[in-house]
Amino acid sequence: MTRFAFTIEYDGRPFMGWQRQAHGPSVQQAIEEALLQITGEQAVLHAAGRTDAGVHAFAMRAHADVEKDITPFRLMQGLNALLRPAPVAILACEIVAEGWHARFSCTGRSYVYRIVNRRAPLTFEKGLAWQIARPLDADAMHRAAQILVGHHDFTTFRSVHCQSASPVKTLDRLDVVRDGDRVAVHAAARSFLHHQVRSMVGCLAHVGTGQWTDEDLKAALDARDRAALRFNAPPDGLYFVAAQYAP
Repeated sequence: MTRFAFTIEYDGRPFMGWQRQAHGPSVQQAIEEALLQITGEQAVLHAAGRTDAGVHAFAMRAHADVEKDITPFRLMQGLNALLRPAPVAILACEIVAEGWHARFSCTGRSYVYRIVNRRAPLTFEKGLAWQIARPLDADAMHRAAQILVGHHDFTTFRSVHCQSASPVKTLDRLDVVRDGDRVAVHAAARSFLHHQVRSMVGCLAHVGTGQWTDEDLKAALDARDRAALRFNAPPDGLYFVAAQYAP
């Protein structure tokens, strides 16, 4: 049995999320079905993160155990051939140690949320970014974001369907950067709660439009109550960027 690690890029628009779903297609299902065609085995794919419906990835990390004698290059090429025309690509494939686990060995995860701040509707980026017509003060958003950095109870920013044992997380980074009409929110932590990044971005957008102050954001955090959340940003602009592992 060989453990293969994959780096995966995907457009989340056609999928119900990363994880297999009974009610629609998923990224995991698409790759596992391709693995079955290549190996004849019911290999199970384990990922560093489980993105929601409509969320994308630049470099999701995952692994699967395969008995078939095959090189990483041939496996990668075969998967990419079979995955077409689905918007999923295997960017890299390598053999890793038996004890390496895409989820449990991961020491850090990072996301970026992309906002297009303009009045004109999106065309070719529709579903790939969140379009906000009202002018955003990205500097104010960045200052407010620092309130959320650190060790906190993020109940307000947690989906009611979240399965995490605790709402307490340590947020390592939350930066807001503007480049022309593009506003990017960069988030990094060891792990995140379900909907945490989208919830934080939704509240920061209200700061950016002047509807909320820093104090309002702090009050929402301190409330530890999902009802205190102002807005949950849509999935369109969210991308899984990278997973970190110990050397």
